[in-house]
Order: sequence, then structure tokens, then C-alpha cells
Amino acid sequence: MTLHHELSGPEAGPPLLLGGSLGATLKTWDGQLPLAERFRLVRFDHRGHGASPVPPGPYEIADLGRDVLALMDALGFERASYCGLSIGGMAGIWLGANAPDRIDRLVLMCTSAHLPPAAAWRERAAAVRAAGSVAGIADGVVERWLTPDFAAEHPEVRADLRGMLAAAPADGYAWCCGAIERMDLRPALARIRAPTLVISGSEDPATPPEHQRLIADGIPDARHEAIGPAAHLAAVQQPDAVNRLILDHLT
Repeated sequence: MTLHHELSGPEAGPPLLLGGSLGATLKTWDGQLPLAERFRLVRFDHRGHGASPVPPGPYEIADLGRDVLALMDALGFERASYCGLSIGGMAGIWLGANAPDRIDRLVLMCTSAHLPPAAAWRERAAAVRAAGSVAGIADGVVERWLTPDFAAEHPEVRADLRGMLAAAPADGYAWCCGAIERMDLRPALARIRAPTLVISGSEDPATPPEHQRLIADGIPDARHEAIGPAAHLAAVQQPDAVNRLILDHLT
């Protein structure tokens, strides 16, 4: 299985893969396209998301990580830097701990190593399966993706994100909820050796900054930065600030 992806930037540039949030597609990384001036940028859809395949579940975070390794193999990348947001960051933790020879530098954004209560993820998955669609939960999720002021000032961004989320494959979304339900990556943090930058959205209600502080404290020599105002999709709301942090970390 090869994930749906888009390539930008010079073929000889150092590769940087970008893995997004639960329910999001690679379009949420459009604000990071300026990084393609320096990097071979690979934006992709996780399994069960966007235009990527929706293999039968259940899924685990390790499956998402192995998908990234398979994509790197398909593109001929022996090593690459990786930036992940939300469930993309969870896959990044798995990659850093389990494929250290493949990961050059790591950026973990608005994510968590452990995100209880498990029952909340079971209930969300059940609601999506019962409806056969993600549309019924889309408004509540998008409220956590953007700060209220930003959403009010940029209604077109909110509408685009809601439409993207509502169109997500129901089965893929529900199986990824299950992966988060069962996830506990806290024991893996100490095994990560790639230089790691951890980024928080200052007003992120989905994965509040204390989750990123725990990650940074658990990874040897990790650096933690908070940007604001920003909620869960900090890369969408504050693309310039995020790009500066990524560029500084990778160069």
C-alpha cells in the first residue's frame, strides 16, 4: 500500500515528510509549501484519510508509522526528517523510537503520547460508524482546530476544513480513533535519539500544551516551543511561525 502524497521542491533537497491530523488531508499543509524552497517536501494522507487507501481495520499507531516507512521506500529515501501534527505526531513518536536509522530530525506538533479517556474515542468511533459519515461530529471537531477569533475572522478557512473533515472516510476515521484509544507511547519517548522539536498551540483544547511538555521531557534533549494564538491546527493558523521553527530546527 502506498499513501497518497504530493511532492514539492527540488529533487535533490533533503526530504521532509508531513503527516497531518485525524480527519485531515494533506491540504492542511498548504501553509508549509514555502519550505519547499529548501526541502523535498512530501505531504501525504494517512491510511483511511483523503485519497489514501482504506484497508480493513483495526489500525494501530504502528501501522501509520510503517506506512510512512513504506512511502519513504517507494520514494527512495533512506533517511528523512519527519513533521507530524496530532495523529501524525503520534506516528512520528513511533517512527523516532522504532526506526531511528530512518529518521534524521523530528518535529512533533500539537500531539500526545497518551490521550485518555479511551471511552471518548470509542464513543466517537461508534457515532461515526452509526451515521456512516464524519459529518455529524465535524462542527465540534473544527471548533477545537481553530481559535474562536480566527474562525470568526476567516470563515472560508473554517468552511474548507469542515468540508474536508465531513468528507473523510467514515471507516478510516473510526479505525484511527481506535488507534488513539489504545495508544500509550510514553514508554517509547526515552528511545528517541533524533533531534526533536515539540511545538504547542497555546490554546489547543484537543491536545493541550501539557501533553507536549510531557513529550519534550521524555525525549532526550528535546526542545519545546509554544506559539499563539493557535488551537489544534497550529500549522494552519500560524503557518509563518511554524515554518520558522521547522526551518530553524532542520537547518
